[in-house]
Amino acid sequence: MSNDAERRRKLLYDMMLIRSFEEKAGQMYGLRKIGGFCHLYNGQESVAVGAVSALDLSKDYLLTGYRDHGYALACGMEPKAVMAELFGKITGSSRGKGGSMHLFDEKLHFLGGNGIVGAQIPIATGVAFSQKYEGSGGATLVFFGDGAIHQGAFHESLNMAKIWELPVVFICENNQFGMGTSWKRVSSVADFSVMGASYGIPGKQVDGMDVEAVGEAVGEAVESARSGLPVFLEMKTYRYKGHSMSDPQKYRSKDEVEEYRRRDPIVLFRDRLEGEKIVDEKTLAGMETEIDAIVEESVSFAESSPEPALATLFEDVYSGPYPSASAAGR
Repeated sequence: MSNDAERRRKLLYDMMLIRSFEEKAGQMYGLRKIGGFCHLYNGQESVAVGAVSALDLSKDYLLTGYRDHGYALACGMEPKAVMAELFGKITGSSRGKGGSMHLFDEKLHFLGGNGIVGAQIPIATGVAFSQKYEGSGGATLVFFGDGAIHQGAFHESLNMAKIWELPVVFICENNQFGMGTSWKRVSSVADFSVMGASYGIPGKQVDGMDVEAVGEAVGEAVESARSGLPVFLEMKTYRYKGHSMSDPQKYRSKDEVEEYRRRDPIVLFRDRLEGEKIVDEKTLAGMETEIDAIVEESVSFAESSPEPALATLFEDVYSGPYPSASAAGR
């Protein structure tokens, strides 16, 4: 099989892994294995996978908001470390302190997960400033939802990015709802991508349910950003689950959800690859079996991992040497 065929099979595999992982995370939350907030990514897999496929994570960086499981897995974070973090265990990616909204892996250039709406946007702009200052040649991708796009931090960041010609790509993942409010009720424009025009930043609306369309658009945007022209993309997508696990979803109908499920990004891409003879039923069955085993292993690992020791409460607070528990208590 050609390298391009292998690359495309991996896109499908990564989306299937994220979907399976999120379904299991939802089950574990229902069993009270996972506490706190938990925002699932079902339906939006093609955005994270397509975008990451266009990056060079040896020099590029990625930041996002609280719906971050899919990005973490797409960037290559171990499913065991992600699930352990959801369980609040010491073996988690943030040592059990961050939970669902604060996944993080500096070595993979995945800088989180941020629980404050829109807060990742100025942080990512700062990361891009560092890249330009140090001449790394890399770019920064920052993702946020349609609920964050009207924040002042978004507009301030775009303005600074253009003035300083920073290598950053701003990506609004429009999944149609900010918590339980349709974007149509709170936005004065129907095409978010035009918002970059006020700051001299080109914008584009992208079919976020098509993983290859996402990859192509992000690839072009990253090249532009590396040359000093930031880009703003709006990914039109949809989440199948509620805003969080406590969301009864009374603001939308089952018919609406089913309508979007007929454009499921995994099914669409799977059918495309089957039509091009890149995958077949045997290949898909093998992928599903492997993914099921990985997800089950992540749960077993999380359940068997220890809780953080009490003394770790005082760790990871300062960038320097850890103070002793007794010193921190004074």
